[in-house]
Amino acid sequence: MDTQDAQEPHRPTQQPPTGPQDALTDVPGLRVGHAQRTDDGWLTGTTVVLPPPEGAVPGVDARGGAPGTRETDALDPKNLVERIHAVVLSGGSAYGLDTASGVMAWLEEQARGVPVGAHPSQVVPVVPAAVIFDLGRGGRWTARPGAQMGRQAVEAAAATEPGAPVAQGCVGAGTGAVVGGLKGGTGTASVRLDSGTVVGALVILNAAGSAVDPATGALYGELAGGRPCLPSQDRHTDAEQRRSQAQRETAERTAGSLRPALNTTLVVVGTDAALTRPQAQRLAGSCHDGLARAIRPIHLMHDGDTVFALSTAARTLADGELNQVLAAGADAVTRAVVKAMRAATSVDGPGGVFPSYSELYGGQGG
Repeated sequence: MDTQDAQEPHRPTQQPPTGPQDALTDVPGLRVGHAQRTDDGWLTGTTVVLPPPEGAVPGVDARGGAPGTRETDALDPKNLVERIHAVVLSGGSAYGLDTASGVMAWLEEQARGVPVGAHPSQVVPVVPAAVIFDLGRGGRWTARPGAQMGRQAVEAAAATEPGAPVAQGCVGAGTGAVVGGLKGGTGTASVRLDSGTVVGALVILNAAGSAVDPATGALYGELAGGRPCLPSQDRHTDAEQRRSQAQRETAERTAGSLRPALNTTLVVVGTDAALTRPQAQRLAGSCHDGLARAIRPIHLMHDGDTVFALSTAARTLADGELNQVLAAGADAVTRAVVKAMRAATSVDGPGGVFPSYSELYGGQGG
């Protein structure tokens, strides 16, 4: 090895091409809708990913010791369901699974679902759902999403134009999200392969672990990409002091002082590549690698980290392209975590003090 080359600093890697919005909605046919509430002791919300009326080929992979899910068994490739009609991500812990009922009701009205009778209206929508733990973070333990908020989120998704931008930060299911004592939230990103195939990811970042390297203040997800935006040493020191103060203040408020921490990060990854159900399940599993690059530690006993994969099957998968899709999915997830951290805004309410990364460390990137 050339000695001079070995001593050169690491050069940042070039970000792969993205879709126009750098979002999950760059996958043609996928829409995203949010609903949330932040007043009167509320700090929670729901996000719905809506595929085309014919549905999408699904996969799922749940890790960690505390998943909160609905209809995920139906997605197993050995079972009957070929396509699903929406994915629901919500706050509210297990109570929040009721949001899927509101989504199912709307889908039934649109005659979207598995046909089960002679009349076109006789359908059963397949709506898998997963939840994060955010109970009490707005101050009221009983302030949690239900069927009405689920309906609001799916109606918001249906009302968007194809390829619309996706709101990020403290919106939808990410409204009450927290990661490592900082404010978490919603983030999204996409990758466009040379073939034109698009892979996009939407992340609800609510982890027991941290997304920030304590030694430098850099986001792990940017370190993984080779392009960290490091805060100055003075700003890093000030940020750590503010972070410690916020954690002490939160611990004094009963709604936000649960120990051990209860969390969960949720992901929907989508592609227009035509995947089989086993391939979609493999994509969901590979995307956990993207979480592991950006959050440390991950998949703990009090996390229920769940990844859903959706294929709209609009483009034929080229020979050898599956591995590129798997890698792109993991990369999109890592960047979506970074974007969630940078888009989040601070919360200081009766349920806790959760400063944002941008407030503490500043900087640009993602």
